[in-house]
Amino acid sequence: MGGSDDPVFLRSNAIVEPLVDRFYAWMHIFAPVQASMNLANLQVPLLESYLQDPQIHTTASANPALRGGYFVNIEEARSMEVAALLDTIKRDRADMLEFAAAVAQADDMLRQSATGFDLTPLYPKLPPALNGLVELAYDTSNQPSVHFIEPLTYTSPIYDVSRQSVQLSLDDGVERPFILSTPRLPQPGVLDLDIPFHHPGLDELFAARTKPTTLARLREALQLDDEQAAQLSRLLTDAPSLSADRHITSGGRIRYFGHACLVFQTPESAVVVDPFISTDNRHGDRYTLDDLPDHIDLVLITHGHQDHIVLETLLQLRSRIDAVVVPRSSRGNLCDPSIGLYLKAIGFNVIEVNDFDEVPLPGGGRVVATPFLGEHSDLDIRAKSTYFVQVAGASVFVGADSSGIDPALYRYMRSHLGDVDMAFLGMECDGAPLTWLYQGLLTRPVTKKMSDSRKLSGSNAAQAAAIMMELGSDEAYIYAMGEESWQGHVMATSYNPDTYQMKQIEEFLGWCGNHGVTAGHLFNKNEWTW
Repeated sequence: MGGSDDPVFLRSNAIVEPLVDRFYAWMHIFAPVQASMNLANLQVPLLESYLQDPQIHTTASANPALRGGYFVNIEEARSMEVAALLDTIKRDRADMLEFAAAVAQADDMLRQSATGFDLTPLYPKLPPALNGLVELAYDTSNQPSVHFIEPLTYTSPIYDVSRQSVQLSLDDGVERPFILSTPRLPQPGVLDLDIPFHHPGLDELFAARTKPTTLARLREALQLDDEQAAQLSRLLTDAPSLSADRHITSGGRIRYFGHACLVFQTPESAVVVDPFISTDNRHGDRYTLDDLPDHIDLVLITHGHQDHIVLETLLQLRSRIDAVVVPRSSRGNLCDPSIGLYLKAIGFNVIEVNDFDEVPLPGGGRVVATPFLGEHSDLDIRAKSTYFVQVAGASVFVGADSSGIDPALYRYMRSHLGDVDMAFLGMECDGAPLTWLYQGLLTRPVTKKMSDSRKLSGSNAAQAAAIMMELGSDEAYIYAMGEESWQGHVMATSYNPDTYQMKQIEEFLGWCGNHGVTAGHLFNKNEWTW
């Protein structure tokens, strides 16, 4: 590459890992209330456990049978760095740890003192860390709970942008450590930027995927020193690697980018669903960031799980997205943080929707938010949505992980919105238990038997068939369920042809064949045009 004023582009295979206190960032460790709970109840104990016996953690991390377990995958030789991270967290995040303890105290107080009578006398007994940030309430079954005034928590001591940083590196095809358990320490060849996620310099950098910039300009925008500038230069190239067919000039197109990511295009509009996109363009067997349109009108987020709202992809697209459409939360429920507040804090323009709200598309067409059933371990989570995307004369149901446990729902949806041409469904029908993802938020213990009964599961074969019967769709496509090789650091799943989920998909595809429904099990990439 030439001098610092020559035109440059960000390499296609640049990896971006947004970090919060060195852990891979996702909503439950970013949103202030949930981040405090996970820090106190999950991350601090996890680091303490590692320091007691690093070898147990590294051995377990290498065991395929324990993939996706909460083990810190850091070699013992670096344990002192983990100890330093833990000390920093305990010192600098004392407000968050105190807040989490206060939530537990308030829950205990309600359990003992909220007996159906007036809650007013309990306010003076709240821990000081909660004052001004919560309301106490009963539901109609007389069960008491703490409701958080979530917007204010983003202005309180438990939200600190100094927790945020970004790591940049090049994708070499090697699976990264599991995101929920392993903090990211400094590494050779990895550029660490101690800047918050909303920093405008990041937009300057990521815009360089499609538009030229200069190393000098990036150095100024990101406030880099000489060493950092030299590291950044290795992530840059003198020519873009954009795909020539990333736009269309007529009709409509849907592309499947892997996992649950769909890209809808017309000549006038582009809609991306749940962007989680590979950066490794060496293989030709997948769409990557090179294949995305230069401008994106809407991003649709179906729900807040870490494999559907993926910040490492979203941050790179922020400068080319008009708005992100997200389902509205229940406002103040501990297990249901606001996706809208989360993304607004990072600098996105957000449209929050309730069921059956509509968002128009340029050039005609619309997106309609529709109900999402189940898949959240029976927790009271409202921030989840499926979508009807009606574009270029086609009507497509984007089902994400919504379950068919009550098929009548889909009958109502069809009567309200009309026939469906294509349906995309999730069939992870034997998902992880409640505590795998939500243990940090639980204020009361649950038994293993109870947790195992409440899984993060989508539809089985019979439920998927029931959805199709009610929607009346002629085509059905099942998402890959973390099967793509480049998703292991987020999904940590392992399947074989005899796995229950795969057998259920095979059974459903057989049902489709017997009922004249065109169907397929998606993997890596696919395309439909009309």
